[in-house]
Amino acid sequence: MTSINKLIVALDVNTEEKAVALAETLKNEVRFLKIGLELFSACGPKIVERIKETGCDVFLDLKFHDIPTTVMKAAAAVTALEPFMFNVHALGGYEMMKRTAEAVASETSRLEIVKPKVLAVTILTSMDEKAMREIGLSLNPKDAVLKLAALAKKAGLDGVVASPSETKAIREELGEDFIIVTPGVRPEWAAVNDQKRVATPKAAIKDGANYIVVGRPITEYKDPAEAARQIRKEMEI
Repeated sequence: MTSINKLIVALDVNTEEKAVALAETLKNEVRFLKIGLELFSACGPKIVERIKETGCDVFLDLKFHDIPTTVMKAAAAVTALEPFMFNVHALGGYEMMKRTAEAVASETSRLEIVKPKVLAVTILTSMDEKAMREIGLSLNPKDAVLKLAALAKKAGLDGVVASPSETKAIREELGEDFIIVTPGVRPEWAAVNDQKRVATPKAAIKDGANYIVVGRPITEYKDPAEAARQIRKEMEI
């Protein structure tokens, strides 16, 4: 894939107007835009269609985490919105992920649409070993991520969201066909902010990420399109 197909820009804004304006600004530099909880909560499902109307594909980052039946139904509902991909929390367990995969396949067939990629969020990039211990998780981040990634693959999901620190190990253990989306990516000229397990765009791609997610270094830059071009250039290996 070329760099334009590997960069996902996070639309971390809270209005339709801001999101669409960013999409229009970036549509010639990126293919994928991420809609997260803030934007989806503020605008509702219609924001997916509005962003798709700009010509960009959508990564719907809602991180579903609930009992299997609830997540299964939510997954079927967002499948009908036709995002390129969306995610659930791997910590919801094997049964939740398996039933999600089944629901998406069923809904895709019923509606005769392209099946979205379904990913499992492993351990958030804002968490380190200390934060994991505070919530009762005794594994270190790398071991926890690998265990959750293997469970997601077994459940029939297409890939995972994982930090740059675990990308290489996931690729080695789970193969070339397993999708890895890597947040916590920061170019050398940008602030780390609240991310703890980070890497540069070039390092993340070199270690095996299929896609990298970048937000504020692009969306808060004086010229977002230029920032995206700089990051795409950094990604070339």
